[in-house]
Parts: sequence; C-alpha cells; structure tokens
Amino acid sequence: MGIEPLVMDCKEYIDTKSRIVDSFLRDYFKGQSKPAVLQEAMLYSLFAGGKRLRPILALASYEACGGNAEDIVPYAATLELVHTYSLIHDDLPTMDNDDFRRGQPTNHKVYGEAVAILAGDALLTEAFSILSGMPRPANIKHENIIRIIREISEAAGINGMVAGQVQDLLSENKQPDRQTLEFIHTRKTAALIRASVRLGPILYDSSREVHTALTHYGNSVGLAFQIIDDILDIEGKTEDLGKPVGSDERINKMTYPRVYGIEKSREIAEQLITDGISSISTFSSDADPLRRIARYLLIRKN
Repeated sequence: MGIEPLVMDCKEYIDTKSRIVDSFLRDYFKGQSKPAVLQEAMLYSLFAGGKRLRPILALASYEACGGNAEDIVPYAATLELVHTYSLIHDDLPTMDNDDFRRGQPTNHKVYGEAVAILAGDALLTEAFSILSGMPRPANIKHENIIRIIREISEAAGINGMVAGQVQDLLSENKQPDRQTLEFIHTRKTAALIRASVRLGPILYDSSREVHTALTHYGNSVGLAFQIIDDILDIEGKTEDLGKPVGSDERINKMTYPRVYGIEKSREIAEQLITDGISSISTFSSDADPLRRIARYLLIRKN
C-alpha cells in the first residue's frame, strides 16, 4: 500500500474512533466539579488535540479479536486519562520543564504548578473510578475487568511509566548506555501502549495464542513509537510537533539517536514494526487497522 492511501485509511479510522472516545469523555465530564478550576485544568490537557493512540489501539485490538469496539469505549478511554496525566507531570519544571505541548502552553503555564499536579492526580484517579465503576456489558466477564485494572496499574506504576520516568531523569547528562536506554523506553512509553493492545484480548477473553501475538505486537509498536519520537525531536518541525524541536538534546536525554545515530535508529524502528505486523499475520482482516496503524507510525510527523 502506498503512503497516501495508508495515511487516508489510518486518518479515517483514527478520526472515527477518536470521535467515539471524545464523545464518551465529554459526556462523562459534563457538569462542574468543585472547585471549577480543577476540571478546567483536567479538560484543558485532555482535549488539547491528542491523537488518542492508546484508546484507539485498545479498540482496534478488541476488533481484531472479533469484538464490537463500542462495547469497550469507557475502558479504552481510561487510557487517555492515564496518558494525559503523565504528560502534565512530564512537562513540569521539576521534570522536562516544557513550556508547550501540542501547540499550546503546558498545563502548569496556564494553571500553575500546584493545580497542574493535582489535575494530573485527578485524571489518573478518575481512570480507575471509570474502570471499576462503569456498568459492565453482559458479554464481558467481571474477572476480566479486574485483569485490565491490574494491567493498566502495572503499566502506569513502579514497573512501568513511573519507573521509566525516574530512570529518564537519572540518566540526563550521563554517558549513553544501551541497557539503560531500553529500560527507559520500554517502561516510560511502550508499557502503556502494550497494555492498550492487551486490553482487547483480555476483555474478549481470547485464547493464550491470541493474547501472546497481540502482546508481541504491542511491545514492538510501543518501542518503535518512542524511537520515532526521538527522531522527530531532531528532524521534526515545531509546527508539526506542537513544541520546540531539540528539547531532548537541550537536557541531554538518553535517546536512540544519541546511542545509535539517526539512521540506525530508523532501521531499528522499521524492524520493530515489521516484527509487530508479522506477529499478527494469522489474524483475519479484522486486524487490518492494527496493521495500518503500525505502518503509519513510521511516517507520522507528530
């Protein structure tokens, strides 16, 4: 498939699924919390123009297993709450100290550091309120809701995003180290993407073989996504990224281009995408959105 048809196919699918996720989130957050500034800060970042990649991967994975994506929209949407919380906190002066995100001032620049921290805390907590409290469709087992709560907890916690973020901070201005680099990327970014893909087979109660294949896909795509992010921070354009390029270099982060160089990093990302697609080669055309998303990640500009 050529690049233009691939982009159009992915864009149509992503746009459709994004609208479904956004519709749920807007309905869920209707009405004002007290104090109102808390909800303002939460929604400011939540609706700042994200791609909704993680919930979309969860929906696409569930479809690949044979399910109807609309059955799991609330569960998939929680992934965006967790992801948004992590971005708010990552941007803080004590972390990456970024002034812009998705072309807009970062949350702490608008609402102050204290409210930004609490908005992130609220988003993370509300994700688990949705996971544990939403009415359960009859075709989804109660025990599998417990399993996805654990899955997302592990991806976001001390063995996932938090561990990756801490190691990322500790590794600034340090000599590049391949083992440390892999630790950071597989946890800070890939862990939640893998969890997003694994929601599908868990909620559909798929076979071990299907679960294993989609786990491999999630691992491969998740790591490739972060490698492409590293490359875009060097080669991308500010107007596409929504933030200044070179921010990783400015604080001397440990990245794939810094360890391997740009061309080798791109080769690694391409191989990861190939491996990810190969892992679902026996799946039917129901998995085509997963295949297209994987290929699209290699040519994305933001």
